[in-house]
Amino acid sequence: MKTVSRILIALLALIVVAACVFGGVYFTRFQSIASIEKLSDYADYNLYRMDVKYDYNLDGVLNAGIHDNQSFIDALLKESLPLLPIKMKAPDFGCSAFTALDADGTVRMGRNYDFRNDSSAMLVYCAPKGGYRSVATAALDNISANTPDNLKTKLSCLTAPFICLDGLNEKGVSIAVLTLDSEPTFQQTGKPTLATTVAIRLVLDRAATTEEAVELLRGYDMFATSGRDYHFYITDASGDGRIVEYDCMSETRELVATPVRAVTNFFAMYSDEVLPDQKNGVYGHGKERYEKIEAVLTANEGAQDEETAWDALKAASQLPKEGDVTSNTQWSIVYNNTDLTAAITIRRDWDTRTSYSLSGK
Repeated sequence: MKTVSRILIALLALIVVAACVFGGVYFTRFQSIASIEKLSDYADYNLYRMDVKYDYNLDGVLNAGIHDNQSFIDALLKESLPLLPIKMKAPDFGCSAFTALDADGTVRMGRNYDFRNDSSAMLVYCAPKGGYRSVATAALDNISANTPDNLKTKLSCLTAPFICLDGLNEKGVSIAVLTLDSEPTFQQTGKPTLATTVAIRLVLDRAATTEEAVELLRGYDMFATSGRDYHFYITDASGDGRIVEYDCMSETRELVATPVRAVTNFFAMYSDEVLPDQKNGVYGHGKERYEKIEAVLTANEGAQDEETAWDALKAASQLPKEGDVTSNTQWSIVYNNTDLTAAITIRRDWDTRTSYSLSGK
């Protein structure tokens, strides 16, 4: 009888220890979940926000040895949802982006996120230890959490810091990822490997200028996730807008950073090879949207303001189009790189804008 009692006591002690370990790991994660707030009231897909309270380890993800989509997902889940059997698919990304400079020197970046799958959006506030505060945007459809109203979907939202598709940090650096039609980049030069959306987090957490962002990216081998290729548009508070691309004509997919005012889904470095309203092989597509943005910005040269940026986003926005992965504008954002604020509209509802800032107000 004494033996049985000892076994039961030992089992109880193990359960208590396990519960304490789990509680210690998940206490701030549950705080993050508790911060989830619905900001809109549409019938289907909505806008949410979340404050990331847990202290994620970006270096742990960067050093995880990512070499394919599954190892990318495994690294994200190990960091954001340790101890739990959660599964997730690798996300895709579309879009248009540009930099607008007001007459008074205010810098703005406009961004349309275009993707065929309808998605709710989440504003993700991060304040990492030793890094810069930021607010970024995640597509909740990519983690099967379009309606985060139960424990399973709310837990999935804990991956949000690592799946954001655009964002702005406290130094005035903004970044957006856009898809391309070339073969997915997979550099293998011996540097640590950086996956697509982890690059967004790296820049937001650690870059104070566009130049710093480019140099950070140069320090890694890029792995383009989800079987697609991508480029990154980066702007800072000085108005330094560049597109970071991995040259589709280079055997080693060399990183090239090109100063541009606007981008869509074609290689800016090969823009002369791209025609509007058609596919252009590995060079990409979407030049007609690029030309619409450029026309709006040029027409308001010297007198641009926030409404100019919204007009450009409207001009480049897209309705759903059968078979086009980069159609169907899910959200549109105007980032103010100067005063660290932003405004977002979802599902092309241009009359409803949600304004926000890095202070979270």
